[in-house]
Amino acid sequence: MSAFASSPLVRAADAPVSTAPAAPAASALRVITDVTYLAPDRAEKLDLYLPPKPAGEKGALAPGFVWIHGGGWISGKKDEARGKEVCTTLANAGYVAVSIDYKLGAGSWPQCLLDSKNAVRFLRAHAKEYGIDPDRIAVGGGSAGGHLALMVGFTVGKKEFEPDATYAGVSDTVRAIVNLYGPADLPMSPPAPDAPAATSGMRKLMADSLAVFGAKTYDAEVLRLASPTIYAAKGMPPVLTFHGRADTTVDYDQSVTLNQVLTERGVEHEFVSLDGVGHSFDLEKSGTRPLPRDLRPVVLAFLAKHLATAAKK
Repeated sequence: MSAFASSPLVRAADAPVSTAPAAPAASALRVITDVTYLAPDRAEKLDLYLPPKPAGEKGALAPGFVWIHGGGWISGKKDEARGKEVCTTLANAGYVAVSIDYKLGAGSWPQCLLDSKNAVRFLRAHAKEYGIDPDRIAVGGGSAGGHLALMVGFTVGKKEFEPDATYAGVSDTVRAIVNLYGPADLPMSPPAPDAPAATSGMRKLMADSLAVFGAKTYDAEVLRLASPTIYAAKGMPPVLTFHGRADTTVDYDQSVTLNQVLTERGVEHEFVSLDGVGHSFDLEKSGTRPLPRDLRPVVLAFLAKHLATAAKK
């Protein structure tokens, strides 16, 4: 993986006071809701977060970012609080970010993945309209959205996971993946009746979600083929993973396994674990409690590193 120059998108928080004339006032961040990004007959939309720009600034292209919500592949919405926090953080740092709805429920696999890939293609297809650098797009998600984000990055060019002709000829390649506690290795046995909650959360999640994948058993081949760990290989986009050690919904071991696989296969990655933190946290808090550390600088530094310059041809 090539090293890139540091990005101007990450700015020092404690810059010295300047006596120079004040810079032009920045415009406010804009959010455009319910934008059509799939075929006209699809109800699922996306929300678009456009970064503020100082008055008079022209010509600077922004990196793009797709956020995919969680909900066990059966529920969730693009306007979830976590998605708003992530997209607002990124837009304020100069990114054009989108939060998407996608197909949910029984039989939604692999359409939910294809929808996620089409969101990447949407950004690239509308790059000129929204001032996006089409060579600097990343993807991220939480829980089931983290799983889909990993699959977006790891299955580029796989015919079985190729979207329809909505954006024919437009790539869904991404430069980086931000994974918040996403399931990474789906096949498993059902939970034992006496299994402690801390070791059976993922099994319960899959029990509730087998119908999403059209599976009747935990060892169904479709679950193996829907597992990001199957596809990880050297040269794939770098991955940043966050996971709480107290997670009882997606077992912490899911990210431990992913970390091991990425290490073994030479995929650049970072893994941040959080003691005493459960499921569904965002970049600042878990529920109403602040996280042990603010994850916003971690995400911004990771994306700045991997989206700092245009991809080498």
